[in-house]
Amino acid sequence: MSSHNQIVFFDTTLRDGEQSPGCTMHHDEKLRMAHQLAALGVDVLEAGFAIASQGDSDSIRMIAREVRGPRIASLARCKREDIEAAARSIEPAEKARIHTFLASSDLHLEAKLKITRAEALDQAANSVRLARTFADDVEFSAEDATRTDPDFLVEIVTVAVQAGATTINIPDTVGYTTPDEYAATFRMLIEKVPGIDDVILSTHCHNDLGMAVANTLAGIHAGARQAECTINGIGERAGNAALEEIAAALMVRRDKLPYTNNIKLNQLFPTSQMLAEFISFGCSPNKAVVGANAFAHESGIHQHGMMANPLTYEIMTPESVGVPATNMVLGKHSGRRLLEQRLVELGHTLTRAQLDDVYHRFTELADRKKSIYDQDLLGLLHSDKSAVATH
Repeated sequence: MSSHNQIVFFDTTLRDGEQSPGCTMHHDEKLRMAHQLAALGVDVLEAGFAIASQGDSDSIRMIAREVRGPRIASLARCKREDIEAAARSIEPAEKARIHTFLASSDLHLEAKLKITRAEALDQAANSVRLARTFADDVEFSAEDATRTDPDFLVEIVTVAVQAGATTINIPDTVGYTTPDEYAATFRMLIEKVPGIDDVILSTHCHNDLGMAVANTLAGIHAGARQAECTINGIGERAGNAALEEIAAALMVRRDKLPYTNNIKLNQLFPTSQMLAEFISFGCSPNKAVVGANAFAHESGIHQHGMMANPLTYEIMTPESVGVPATNMVLGKHSGRRLLEQRLVELGHTLTRAQLDDVYHRFTELADRKKSIYDQDLLGLLHSDKSAVATH
């Protein structure tokens, strides 16, 4: 496929992710995480927000010096001191990017920045031009783009492109948009912004309504070629689009999403696990792709299907995303088939009558006990030793 079909994965775990409650990482953790993100194959690694603190600036500089592979990005508001701080922080990088942003919705301009639309256009243009004096690769984000007047969004993107931005990001900052609406925004920009063909359009979706990944894929479908995302979907409020979900969707649904990318899928689970080790929480057990239950089956009907052919209930193999193996969970919804298989693995082959007897006691135990362990099964056998034939 042509490079036009290549999706750039922009990971902001260390910036948008890290600045959310409970996700702070210290210096060494950030560096280890950055090396793991490089091993995962991310194309752009947003390492932090240099002006935020000396510690953030030092971490970005250390990552820029030591991590090879991804392009290292530093975030900056559309202010001279921010852009200069970002430029200093990425100096040692082999490949660097300055990512500058300015709110574009009237709500943000009036309530937060207290500037006019005309002032916003000047600030965006001047900031992108300044950033280009420090880096060939400059990204401009129109913060709160999905609540911005469409005509003004076209205007601010146009001035950013004319000033030399190489990537234009359309953030759904508050997780407000829907897939159809987000796709229409990209199509509008492609149609109306002069010179847009020479830049990469980017998605950045928050998950306030649970649509971050759906919106990201809709944006890609409509012409975006960079996806901004985080490991485990961490980030402000309800989080960001989850990198592992976007990558898995692109793998499983190549028929609908015929794009290439550089993500090494078997590193998804190890990367998720490393992040959980560094921050104050892991992901929900039912989290797609990397959650503890993503490849676990307790229902007897599902277990029977899985034993017959894993494709019955798994659309991808655990190994493909780096999960060690499918987890067949013995619980009150399990059937005789899995119980029989587990007993054989433990060295006990039962007759049909013996299995019926043990299964009856198993269901009684499962009604009382949430988790059934191997020693519980052996206990069921030993409560009626005459029922057991070993092999």
